[in-house]
Amino acid sequence: MRYLREARAELRAAQKMPCTASNLILEAVRKAQAAIYHSLGEPAFIETVVREAAEKNQATSDPILQCLLDIQKMVQQLAQLENVDGEKTMKQADNLIQLASDIVDLFTGETPEED
Repeated sequence: MRYLREARAELRAAQKMPCTASNLILEAVRKAQAAIYHSLGEPAFIETVVREAAEKNQATSDPILQCLLDIQKMVQQLAQLENVDGEKTMKQADNLIQLASDIVDLFTGETPEED
């Protein structure tokens, strides 16, 4: 839950400080990703599974793993952007944080509180 609260706070800060928005947005999506990994179990193990699957670059029939791979791809794409399209990137980050919130709720039964 803490990671989701921090992700939302980072995104709000990015909206208020455009000069550092890209760094704040990247931190927000990484924290949302961390929230998902923690809700699924051992984060280090989940991260290893996702990294290995991404390296193989093969399609997977596991919908959860495919979702994690898609999230990882989005985080990597945001990390490579130097100049972000503020509104579009903010919306993507907000969508990812909402997805993370839904996943955390699904796997933990705890609804993350909105700030």
